[in-house]
Amino acid sequence: MRSRNNSGTVSSKCIVILCIACFCAGLLFTDRMWRTPEANDHTPKIKRRQDQELQLSQDGCEQKGKLATERDIMSEVSKTHETIQMLDKTISSLEFELVTSRAGQDKNLDGLHALENPSGEASSEKPKVFVVIGINTAFSSRKRRDSVRETWMPRGTRLSQLEQEKGIVIRFVIGHSATPGGILDRAIEAEDAQHKDFLTIDHVEGYHELSAKTKIYFATAVAKWDADFYVKVDDDVHVNLGALATTLARHRVKPRVYIGCMKSGPVLAERDVKYHEPEHWKFGEQGNKYFRHATGQIYAISRDLARYISINLPILHKYANEDVSLGSWFIGLDVEHIDDRNMCCGTPPDCHWKAQAGNVCVASFDWSCSGICKSVERIKSVHERCGEGDAAVWSTFF
Repeated sequence: MRSRNNSGTVSSKCIVILCIACFCAGLLFTDRMWRTPEANDHTPKIKRRQDQELQLSQDGCEQKGKLATERDIMSEVSKTHETIQMLDKTISSLEFELVTSRAGQDKNLDGLHALENPSGEASSEKPKVFVVIGINTAFSSRKRRDSVRETWMPRGTRLSQLEQEKGIVIRFVIGHSATPGGILDRAIEAEDAQHKDFLTIDHVEGYHELSAKTKIYFATAVAKWDADFYVKVDDDVHVNLGALATTLARHRVKPRVYIGCMKSGPVLAERDVKYHEPEHWKFGEQGNKYFRHATGQIYAISRDLARYISINLPILHKYANEDVSLGSWFIGLDVEHIDDRNMCCGTPPDCHWKAQAGNVCVASFDWSCSGICKSVERIKSVHERCGEGDAAVWSTFF
């Protein structure tokens, strides 16, 4: 009996110990099971964060790549556009040369040959220059010419130097009197012998013949110089040569350009007004306006347009107003009209304020006078307040 009781006691202790051991093992197992899911919960979050950072990095690289590609594309487009413009200008020049060659075989243009080579001698190669500036003047405008020489137009050796170094030719443009060789013509010859700054053309001077004078000027200039641009300016307008050259250079690659202050004034049918248009009926009903054209104080045309005028000299129609006539000659042609308001600034304070702001005007005059009012007395003051400085044209690159 004692022996059986001792054996039962031992068994109870073992059972208790076993239970305790199982409980401890359960605690360890339970603790591990709770920790594992916690770690597993963090793993997807970390992975998602890494994926997002990788995606952002890839997007940034792609964005930078796109920007670089866009810049390259724009650069190529710009280069292609410039190349097309140069090709267009070259093709246009070849077309005009072809037209000129054909025109040379036409007996109806014998007058043009006489203009290009009045002496009948073999023609030499024309000087290649950047721009020819023709200053429209009259027999009675000696004081105006002197005021221009004393302000914006170089004189003597400086005038020749400007032509040789910068390719800028400047001449006063004048025809002859109704009695060639008379006192008026001799006065111009004496003045030209002194200053050597005239371009004499085959034209009878007269205020109401400005349209004819304009086209003969361009034809004569084309025959004498091979220029990129031809400019006409009145002798009572102030010009900044450096600003003018810079403006023209911006359009050098274009084949057919017409540059100036574009306007469209009313067609005046009344007989007793200053700018009466005898052919007003051609422009439609009374009160209509002219087509767009550059104001007559100053404008520029490219080589091809000047050649066009020269070739078609005998058949170009002349209206009463010179600026209207010029604009009409380009209707129907593929011409780019460039409206540049810096070519029609007012006199001080207008041009002075612009010069102080760093926007130097190409040309200045008074609209009320179609030039500088009392230009002989005032152009020096305009030059002092609105001029770009005598050194500007020499330091300009074009």
